[in-house]
Amino acid sequence: MTTETTRTVDAENKHRETLEGWVPELASEEETRAALEQAFDYRGDVTLTLKNGEVLVGYLYDRRTGATLAQSLVRVLLKEGGRRNISYNDIAAVAFTGRDTAAGKSWEAWVKKYEEKKAAGEKNIGLLPDELE
Repeated sequence: MTTETTRTVDAENKHRETLEGWVPELASEEETRAALEQAFDYRGDVTLTLKNGEVLVGYLYDRRTGATLAQSLVRVLLKEGGRRNISYNDIAAVAFTGRDTAAGKSWEAWVKKYEEKKAAGEKNIGLLPDELE
């Protein structure tokens, strides 16, 4: 992924708190690589539509980048069970369809919430994790 592609993706998503619902365009090799990097960082399920028409839903937990799209692959934990390795070259579309479990949970968001509680006079506030769902 080039610096220019990174800036484009970052600028496009800077206004988003989450990628949830985003369907990036995969018109070029650079756009495909950038979108799959975003999918790897995403903390929710993605929907991959393959060029053969197959649709897969799952969590993208690993990727291996090679010199070409054919030499690159993503590894997906399928929602229905099992795992699949999928070549970048076989992917026609990516959609960020699952709930982003990390949305709004950045360090900056936590500090802001902490400061608001402190300013409101709350006591016994500290570094506590969110409740698990």
